[in-house]
Amino acid sequence: MGMKGKLALGAVVGVVVIGAVSANAGDKGSGSTSGSGKNSSASAQHGSGSGKAQATEKKKAAFAGDGDFRVGSDVKPGTYRTTGNTDGMCYWERAKDAKGEMDSILANDNVSGTSYVTVKATDKLFKSSGCKDWQAVDAKAKGTPAARMAGDGGMFRVGSDIAPGTYRSTGNKDDSCYWERTKDADHSLHSIVANNNVTGTAVVTISPGDAYFKTTGCGDWKKAA
Repeated sequence: MGMKGKLALGAVVGVVVIGAVSANAGDKGSGSTSGSGKNSSASAQHGSGSGKAQATEKKKAAFAGDGDFRVGSDVKPGTYRTTGNTDGMCYWERAKDAKGEMDSILANDNVSGTSYVTVKATDKLFKSSGCKDWQAVDAKAKGTPAARMAGDGGMFRVGSDIAPGTYRSTGNKDDSCYWERTKDADHSLHSIVANNNVTGTAVVTISPGDAYFKTTGCGDWKKAA
């Protein structure tokens, strides 16, 4: 399933707004920002690692970016990260069985940049297509949080990849910018704290209690002074 045949359920197939919550939007546009110190780009941290915590995570390549993996035997339950993906060609899927039917899918997504996914003990299969290798994530690991992030960088871990605070993205067109604050990496509608599709300038406050921030198709984000 993947961009090569499948689209993420409720993610790339349009935007369904339920009150203040919508399903994930498609991956459009691109952005990258370089820098160092407090204003360094979080996308750079994903690409090369930052600090001892991220260097440790890079050593924990758990499984390949292509294949079907049985949970409990091929893949242990836990949170994993893939980074460095381009053009939304990375597709992953959590499934409750190996029938390959639409009803088998528990959660899925097409990824540009980075994605974090929590594989649960109750999942039966984890599928990955066209992705970079997956790394196990240490829940206690700390990085050097950035104050900038690429607008098409995917998911950023709050407190590790990016610092909490208010961020601004400009120059967005035709509602192609989608952002999402989440409380976990389950990728269910219940995971979403808040989200939006934006034309023009986007402003969002990422709270210390948020687990992740997702951005696709947006102009680069910069933390307000």
